[in-house]
Amino acid sequence: MSRSTGVSSRLDTALGWSTARNAWVSRGVRILLCVIVVLLFTGPLITIFSGAFDVNRDPTQLAIIPHNPTVRNFVEGAHKNIWGYFANSLFIAGGALLLQLLVSVFAAYAMARKRFRGQAIVLLLILTTMMLPEEVIAIPLSLVVGDLPVVHLNLRGTLLGVILPLGAWGFSIFVMTEFMKEIPVELEEAAKVDGAGELRVFARIILPLCRPALAVIAVFGFNMIWDQYLLPRIVANDPSDYTLTVALADLRSDFEVGPGIVLAGALLALVPSLVVYLSL
Repeated sequence: MSRSTGVSSRLDTALGWSTARNAWVSRGVRILLCVIVVLLFTGPLITIFSGAFDVNRDPTQLAIIPHNPTVRNFVEGAHKNIWGYFANSLFIAGGALLLQLLVSVFAAYAMARKRFRGQAIVLLLILTTMMLPEEVIAIPLSLVVGDLPVVHLNLRGTLLGVILPLGAWGFSIFVMTEFMKEIPVELEEAAKVDGAGELRVFARIILPLCRPALAVIAVFGFNMIWDQYLLPRIVANDPSDYTLTVALADLRSDFEVGPGIVLAGALLALVPSLVVYLSL
């Protein structure tokens, strides 16, 4: 078999289409399929970006390229307080994510490196919380936020009322627990022989080795917090307390607000998730 034939056979696709230079039909079909897939995935994103910078009062006539490029939608959106909603979302996402990471690493360390009675039951209860839809716990959560047990604080109308319930997530704890279980115990034992305390072992050995898992739970945790809809609406006493996700739903139902302002808000809601995902 010639060298060119061998290379061609190795580069054959799973569908059996040859990648040889004379196989123009095969290449054309694959290019066409790739273009269709790219349009399907990027089409909505391009439409959001285009509509956010285009003045258009008709929601049925969205274009891929803005006819009249302008930042007017963002200016008018400022009068609808979309920047205030955006600031609320950023503050909640930042505070809740930091709290969630702290709770996850300490809870996972206890589950993965310690042994105590009922450990399997505790992990099962944590996983059970992932199976409950938000609608099931909406009423109990509303009662707890209105009268925090023990301290009897009313967190309604505060950003802290949204941050605290999001401070623990079963998915993050589970991921960190399983990752920490794979870290060799010999590393801890060697550090303790050298005189390192448990807190130092945790900070200097366990956490640095958990950077990949921390990045994973940070990405998923941020997106989960950023997309919250029911909790911010339950906690809010006034529309000024809304997050951007909740505010966009109300703006869509407002007949006085054009699609450009809604798409401008949607673009603002999209950017932080992309930044966090690409960064981590």
